[in-house]
Amino acid sequence: MNYISLNDYKKAWVFRHKDLPIESDDFLKIKPMSEARSANLWASFISNENDHPDFFKPSDWPGNDNNWSQSIEWEKLWDQDEEHLPEELIEHLNWDNNTVIYFCISRRDVIETSWSIFKRYWKNFLFMSDGSIVIGKKRKEAAQFLENGQVKLGIKP
Repeated sequence: MNYISLNDYKKAWVFRHKDLPIESDDFLKIKPMSEARSANLWASFISNENDHPDFFKPSDWPGNDNNWSQSIEWEKLWDQDEEHLPEELIEHLNWDNNTVIYFCISRRDVIETSWSIFKRYWKNFLFMSDGSIVIGKKRKEAAQFLENGQVKLGIKP
């Protein structure tokens, strides 16, 4: 099985937050991967050696500063009632709305959705901003959300 039910997902509370409601149809489009599928995707696209962003080394593409072009602030918009992601991030991740994206939290924890769903509910996702990486299927652009309120913009090799 590639996915687990969002109802069974241990961090599902971020998608049930009363101040950040998600439409029921959209709720079904947020698909946590099974642990085995998460590990496979993580090893293929994030790191074959390290389980969590805290442990990246320069040999992991996300741990190599040369793969990141700039850092911008996301947290101030999150704290305000701003509905949209930072403009620089949207310009960097210039993807079609139906692009499949992966919100990569750790080797055991990856969520699949579409770019349009992520953009609409980014505040819910960013309750999990501890180094989480957003990549798109068959896309080179990437973003890493840090708990210090910054997001790094880069290109994965």
